This record gives sequence, C-alpha cells and structure tokens, in this order.
Amino acid sequence: MKTNETPRYDASVNATGCCPEFNPEGWDSQELHFKDKRFVKAITHSVMHIPMNMGSVFARVNRHMEDAGASDLDQFIVLSKDVSPWTSEHLFAVSKPVANEEMTTLSGDYVTKLFEGPYSQARTWDEEMRQIARDRNTEPGDVYFFYTTCPKCAKAYGKNYVIGVVAAA
Repeated sequence: MKTNETPRYDASVNATGCCPEFNPEGWDSQELHFKDKRFVKAITHSVMHIPMNMGSVFARVNRHMEDAGASDLDQFIVLSKDVSPWTSEHLFAVSKPVANEEMTTLSGDYVTKLFEGPYSQARTWDEEMRQIARDRNTEPGDVYFFYTTCPKCAKAYGKNYVIGVVAAA
C-alpha cells in the first residue's frame, strides 16, 4: 500500500439503507503505512464493552465529515479500540480537518487481518493481532478493529466482517 492509503472500501451494494455490504477482497494481510494520516477522534461510552451511544456519536461525526467535505469513501476506515470496559475510542479517516471534532494523526506501519464472526470473539481476535505483531518481532501496541457493519446489517447480510489492525514495525 502507498503511504496513507487503505484497501479500497466498496460501498456500491447497500441493500439495508444503513451499512453497505462489505467486500473483504484486498483487506486481509495488508501492510498499511501511515505518516501523519488524519483522523477524527471520537469517544463512545460502554457498559462492560457493550456500546451505549455509538449510533449517535457515529451519526454526528459522519455528518460533520460530510459537511466539511472530508469523507473519502474509497479510503473509508474507522479504527476502534476499547480504552476500558466503559469507554471506546474511534478514529475516522478523513482527507482534511473537520470542524467541531477532535483531530489526531497516526504514523507507523500496520498489518491487517480479516475476521468473520460474532463480536463476542473480539478478545480472541485481539490476541491473534498481538501475536501477529510478536511474530514480526514487534512489541504489540494498540490493536484496532474496523467493524465493517453494524450488528443489524451484519445479520441482514449474513456475514460479520471485522478487520484487525496492529502496529507491525
């Protein structure tokens, strides 16, 4: 992958009117190289890792991104990590600054892994991502997940694809 690029996000099939059906082609075992890649940073609240206000936070951030003209659907990715059982952090890739939202950047080399299954497997997926980093002689840092569809859409499409992302250098 070129610096600051992600695999192409194909949003062309959207039978639910909510989340597009995720096309996993090109997402597994990719090496991502970020240099000051821009993201909107948003926080959601959880109860024992179960999100409580994710829908409203994601709607707000997406609205602000659209208003700013900062969305790039081909390069769409939202990196999520649990900070605690009560809080999650989400990084929305953007092409330029977004007013009324906290901005951050990521730099480094990352590797992806494609998972398919229920969200309850996240703990196992997290450990797999950490092992991938160790196998590359890297101490694992933050592990992010790109949840490609909401639970309702995953059920409608019959697949729940999740992309793991971990530092690989």
